[in-house]
Order: sequence, then structure tokens, then C-alpha cells
Amino acid sequence: MTTETETDVFEEHRPVLLGVAYRMLGRVADAEDVVQEAWLRWSGADRGDVREPRGYLVRITTRLAIDRLRQVKARKEAYVGPWLPEPYATDFGEAVPDTAERAALTDSVSLAVLVVLESLSPLERAVFVLREAFGYPYAEIGAMLDRGEAAVRQLAGRARKHVEERRPRYEVDPDRRRELTERFLAAAGDGDLEGLMALLAPDVRLVGDSGGKSKAPLRILESADKVGRFLVGAAQKGVPDQSYRFMELNGGLAVVVLSEGKPDSVFQVDVFEGRIQAVYIIRNPDKLLSLATP
Repeated sequence: MTTETETDVFEEHRPVLLGVAYRMLGRVADAEDVVQEAWLRWSGADRGDVREPRGYLVRITTRLAIDRLRQVKARKEAYVGPWLPEPYATDFGEAVPDTAERAALTDSVSLAVLVVLESLSPLERAVFVLREAFGYPYAEIGAMLDRGEAAVRQLAGRARKHVEERRPRYEVDPDRRRELTERFLAAAGDGDLEGLMALLAPDVRLVGDSGGKSKAPLRILESADKVGRFLVGAAQKGVPDQSYRFMELNGGLAVVVLSEGKPDSVFQVDVFEGRIQAVYIIRNPDKLLSLATP
């Protein structure tokens, strides 16, 4: 029978476990399933030799996430249109006071980085997440994955190089991001194409994720002209009883568009040198369930 202490220990580490699983899988439901399976393993295990519960639980969660990542690969290959991670509410607050640690957690959960992580092998992704986001030593990662330290260092180097080569440039200054987001919304809502174009970088990209279940571009749009005209057109059509809600999602400010009080889509922008470099739109209703308020 599970004791209250055992439950308390697991609940203490649940946020970290969910963070690891989400960065591995990019989907909240999959991450929660993995954490639930980790709980079942924990509650039924002989913990007599467990000296450090957090490391033990992270190891179980990581291995389960690697297995799940291999299982869902076919599902993503059959996905209709561009794929983006499911929006993930992040508000580290006082729980992560250290600036460097906060930056690592924020960067590793951003939409841009998670999209790049999709191109890594499951082992490379696990090593990258454990090392870059959570700062685990190479030797400890090796123990978690049953790999030697030298092999883990090689995996980490390969993954880091891959991510750095493909990581889009962006700034994470929250005030600047909010200012541009608000101006972006105002210009699009007013049908002000000229004002919108002034905010967009010439080579801006728009990535829309609908999964074929809502209206969104089935290909990535590139150039300020194409992106600007699409956004103005989309804003003019609108949705029934439209309203907005600002949230911190994936480490940055995002706009949740509500239709009759229910999430219809999520907008988020990446900013660099005062211009919007990327626009992400998530409209797949399956990916918006976790944002609905009770």
C-alpha cells in the first residue's frame, strides 16, 4: 500500500518529471501519461536502495518518454500540415529564482527549440533535455540511460551542434515581446497591413498547426507580404464572440484567442532586433484542451 510519505515525495518532484516528459514529447497529454506511468512504477517499486528519489524518478520518466517518443513517431509522420508542440503553461515564478537556470528552462521549452528537437533521435533528445534544461552531469545522465560517460558526451555534443545550427534567433525580453505582441494584435485587428508590415522582418515565417481539423495554412508562409496579408485576412474573418487572453506559454507571452469563452487558437511571436521573426498559430482543437478553464 502506498504511504502518504511516498505520495508526498512523488508530488514534490512531479513538476520536474512533467517538465522532462513534455520537453521529450511536445504534447501535454503524452507527458501526463508518462508521469502517471512513472507514478505506478514508483508506488510498486522496492525503494529500499533509492538514495535520491528525484534522480530515480527522472530516470524512470526519461526512459518511459523515450519509449513513448518511438511509439508516436508514426503519428507525427502522418500529421496534416506543419506540426507544433502543444502549448504548455509555464510560470516558474519564485520556484526558479536563478537567472541562468530560468533562462535554460525557458529556452528549452520554447516552440522554436522544441520544433528543432523533433529532428533529434530519442537518445539525443533525452541527453539534450537532461543536460541543457536540467543541468545533470554527464555521468549521471549515463547512469540514467545505461550509457558510458564518453558516449553521453558525444550524444550531447552532436545534439547541441544540431540545435544551435537550426535554432532561430530571437530575444526573450518579456517587455519588448509584449509591446510588439500588442502592436501586432492591434494592427492585424484594424486591418492595418502597412502597420503590420512595419513589425514583421522581411523573411518572417508563419507556422500554422491545425492538424487538418481547423482552418490554417497547410504550408509554412514566408515573407512579410504573404504573412501580413494572411493575418489581416484572418483577423477580418474573426471568430464568433471573440476575445483574448494573455498567458505565459512555452516560456514566453502568448495570446489565447477565445470564441464564446473557449480556446480557439494560440498566437505567439519570436522577436529579434525589434522585428517579429516568426509567428506561430496553433488551432488544432486537441492541442488547446489544457488551456480551457473549468
